[in-house]
Amino acid sequence: MKRKIPTSGPTIFSEIQEKENFKTAPLSVRMRPQTLKEYAGQRHILGEGKLLTRAIESDRLSSLIFYGPPGSGKTTLALCISKKTSAVFEKINAVTSNVEEMRKILAGAQNRRATSGRPTILFIDEIHRFNKAQQDVLMPDLEDGSVILVGATVFNPFFSLVSPLLSRSLVFELKSLSPQDIEGLLKRSISDKERGLGNMNIKAEEAAIKFLAEICDGDARKALNSLEIGVLTTKPDVKGVTHFDLAAAQECIQKKQVNYDRDGDGHYDTISAFIKSMRGSDPDATLYWLAKMIYAGEDPRFMARRICICASEDVGLADPQALVLANAAMQISEFIGLPEARIPLAQAAVYVACAPKSNAAYMGIEKALADVKDNKIQNIPTALKDAHYKGAKTLGHGEDYKYAHNYANHYVAQDYMPQKVKYYVPTDLGYEKKIKLWLEYLQNPSKDSN
Repeated sequence: MKRKIPTSGPTIFSEIQEKENFKTAPLSVRMRPQTLKEYAGQRHILGEGKLLTRAIESDRLSSLIFYGPPGSGKTTLALCISKKTSAVFEKINAVTSNVEEMRKILAGAQNRRATSGRPTILFIDEIHRFNKAQQDVLMPDLEDGSVILVGATVFNPFFSLVSPLLSRSLVFELKSLSPQDIEGLLKRSISDKERGLGNMNIKAEEAAIKFLAEICDGDARKALNSLEIGVLTTKPDVKGVTHFDLAAAQECIQKKQVNYDRDGDGHYDTISAFIKSMRGSDPDATLYWLAKMIYAGEDPRFMARRICICASEDVGLADPQALVLANAAMQISEFIGLPEARIPLAQAAVYVACAPKSNAAYMGIEKALADVKDNKIQNIPTALKDAHYKGAKTLGHGEDYKYAHNYANHYVAQDYMPQKVKYYVPTDLGYEKKIKLWLEYLQNPSKDSN
């Protein structure tokens, strides 16, 4: 009887080829963690007692969406799951895949479940690339439990994925790795003889390692690949030692070091200079300090929040559009990310810097909060109390209330607080001057406000 040659599954040749490919793969691929114990960062979702860790360890997964910046470990976490689970693990990339491939995988998962009861995990990298119709293809199989979805995306899933898919999945946000995490990965890759650069005689300066860990913006892939190219392009000395110093680190990543430590003076002094330049109406200084933060790898969300605060605190009602533009820049920056986010951030920062300034609303709420905290709370006038529930009239609530829209200029004088206190004092700058004139006119309509 003729022996049947298998048409699929691993062969000796494919295994040898896979090992050869692994040897020539980039350092970031070779050093990819194989188990959760090797996995760096994400302690807010992984660790003893955490929901995701318990689910992986017990092999009791529901559909998951991993959302985070490049190099934060989304794909790596999925591969760690694949080595831990007893389920069949299928992997596709939404950039190169299509509905036909998905349907084949889903059909196989249904058949496998019916015949053996074995579950299937479908990992979809860059799942945000699938349009609504492609995402909808998954729904019936997720609904009946034929397949467990693990998706990875750099975009906010609440904007890029359909609601039915989100409602059936747990969303975990992965953070950029800390410099300490990156530093540990770099040092381990230098000493690892099996997967890293341990077979080379490398002497790495601490300053060079710290530079890469800081400058890569939490992207482990970028840090490891920069280390590899830096080491491989540095000539060994006469003793065969490769010296990887700060100059080599700066050259391999093509970016110079700036004084911007995330939790030190460089960080706080720069953001302080940025805010004070906007407040001081200096658009050139504003752009310089913004550029320094962008160059140093600052989180665009942090910069956008500072612009929003300045637009409200320092511009205020002198130009109400400043806050609108700042908020738009914050939302756009969250959606598109750097480097493109530098453009709306610069636009908003320059607008805030050039706008007329008023902190009247800010000072008003501070004074009102101090009164609430330090003085006796004023009683609410009876006329202003809620009169919509049964029995309110018997208490006199709402009685004698004057509805402003029934009067000229939609304004009527009445007591809105027992003790009149002046909190908001509008300035004569920008739009706030119009507000000031309008309030003066309402209080004395016979006076010409023009």
